[in-house]
Amino acid sequence: LELDVEVLTSHLHEVVRAKEKLLAGITDSKEDIMSNPKLAVVLERLGVAPPMKTSLRTGKQAYAFAKSDQGFKALLEHENPTVQAVVAARLGVKSTLEESRTQRFIDIAGRGTLPIPLKYYAAHTGRWGGDDKINMQNLPRNSLLKHAIRAPDGYMLVDSDSSQIEARTLAWLAGQSDLVEAFERGEDVYKQMASKIYGKPEQDITKDERFVGKTTILGCGYGMGAEKFQAQLKVFGVETELGECQRIINVYRKTYPKIVELWGYAGDALRAMQDGQTTNTLGVEGVLVIDGTEGIGLPNGLYLRYPNLRREDRKGEASGLVYDTKRGRAVVTTRIYGGKVIENVCQALARIIIGEQMLMVDRRYPVVMTVHDAIGALVPKAEVVEGQQYIEECMRTCPSWALGLPLNCESGAGKTYGDC
Repeated sequence: LELDVEVLTSHLHEVVRAKEKLLAGITDSKEDIMSNPKLAVVLERLGVAPPMKTSLRTGKQAYAFAKSDQGFKALLEHENPTVQAVVAARLGVKSTLEESRTQRFIDIAGRGTLPIPLKYYAAHTGRWGGDDKINMQNLPRNSLLKHAIRAPDGYMLVDSDSSQIEARTLAWLAGQSDLVEAFERGEDVYKQMASKIYGKPEQDITKDERFVGKTTILGCGYGMGAEKFQAQLKVFGVETELGECQRIINVYRKTYPKIVELWGYAGDALRAMQDGQTTNTLGVEGVLVIDGTEGIGLPNGLYLRYPNLRREDRKGEASGLVYDTKRGRAVVTTRIYGGKVIENVCQALARIIIGEQMLMVDRRYPVVMTVHDAIGALVPKAEVVEGQQYIEECMRTCPSWALGLPLNCESGAGKTYGDC
């Protein structure tokens, strides 16, 4: 991949100008920005759910507003420029992530082509992560930087994104056959969910109602509660009463009972691991192995691990299972339950699927990047139609251990990443 220095330089000037204008226009007082509770109110007023973390000192939930808190730093790239400005003011940063990354790209362009460095096993679930200050995994969807990333002469970049891979994997793993078949037939499952929620025919579902259906399908499959669902809808500008959020969750769980059962089986698996037992009773037979000494065995031979899995009592909370997570030198206690295990499993399986598909694509066209559930490959300009079809075929191919999983994808081709 090559970089367009002219586009990058122009973008850098614009980002710096916009940042200075935003910082000058902040209306909140310094006291509001530097106080955690008051900053939380400011963010909520802007439609942002304040990021949280577990305090190492108290073991309770606390605001994650430190310079080392990734969720807070990510708000420097929020789609609302005012949110970016407030967070930049709190962090005292001289540049936003977009600004520093653009400068990084300019520096790289002075040396040659653009590498896409990846941490092989960055997340607990085995997903890749970015590295070397050019993390493509969190590049904003509409960033102009995408138009500065281009294929070399004679080639086009094909970017193919796996459609709803986690929701599809969840339905398949749970044996929720009606949802699996709906995905297989290419039906609008978001509209179907909205139809159940609002009690009216699919053809009468509005765009806003379909969006709620989409958020429900993509967000409620892992045991999410009403408060978190309400906050998630609010992030997207949808204000919903807490009672209505609970009703929507209840509709989802009644519609897809096999998924709810799967959470229960995952809870049983956690208790089996805690007791050092081995079993094969989670999801589709032969896919996962519950190993009391190792964790959850995955189809590629790797494991989801829950070190020092134990029951713990917390002040003001019901007792529950926790495990230890390393973050730098610190060891953080992390809560775990059936729905969260299934989220981990589905993300891990999606990562394995994408990995196998990348190898398949690379037999014919060089894979130059992967971002979450998408694959980017270079295809000779003269065979871009054929190449795009081949890549889509690869991304609809199930691994041998996942027969019956209804995979699908969407792809685009262009001279730059932004054109795909």
